[in-house]
Amino acid sequence: MGLAVFHLPDLAGPELVLDGAEGRHAAVVRRIGPGERLRLTDGRGSFAEGTVTAASKTGVTVTVEHRGTVPAASPRLVVVQALPKGERAELAVEMLTEVGADVVVPWNAERSQFRSNPERVAKTLTKWQAWAFEASKQSRRSWFCQVAPIASTAEVAQLLRDAALPVVLHEEAKTPLSSLPLPDSGDIVLVVGPEGGISPAELETFGVDPVLLGDTVLRTSTAGVAAAAALLSHSRWT
Repeated sequence: MGLAVFHLPDLAGPELVLDGAEGRHAAVVRRIGPGERLRLTDGRGSFAEGTVTAASKTGVTVTVEHRGTVPAASPRLVVVQALPKGERAELAVEMLTEVGADVVVPWNAERSQFRSNPERVAKTLTKWQAWAFEASKQSRRSWFCQVAPIASTAEVAQLLRDAALPVVLHEEAKTPLSSLPLPDSGDIVLVVGPEGGISPAELETFGVDPVLLGDTVLRTSTAGVAAAAALLSHSRWT
């Protein structure tokens, strides 16, 4: 089993104190004590590993034994995920984070059935960010997956225009996803529609020829991770 990973924004110094919510989780929930080893990361590429030398109910102290830096991934994978219903949202965010998505953009698609009011938008975004944060630690990422604000269809269209490779999944497309040539840099923007599918008006707004993931139709919560894995297997996983 790999080292437990916790988030610590400031990694300076030979001895690091993990306190606050992360420290309490390490000491009280995970019951991590002296002699155990941890990895601490700022979530932006840098990490420090070391041995716990002290623990209390408020956190743990770690003596640093090893430091490292992981370069940012290139090309970057940005997944635009149509807002699913219920627990499928959490499943989608967790799996996209674990598989390696760099940014997840929640999309209020025409068929998402999402009531967009300020309170609901704020609550949803907070949940998605928390899921990505925990999944980033669970999968031992040095670069944490970021969750962007909920996007409109017009904002998704702009992301596609700016992308090095725009990818829109659609069950009626003819071009297979596996046939796309991948860029060496820039953003791959992958758009995953809602359970009811991407509407004709949205496809027209995007202005991108859609692609087919495979012979079967996947749920919105699993289509994104399957497509992300297919793309990553021909880029950073090689």
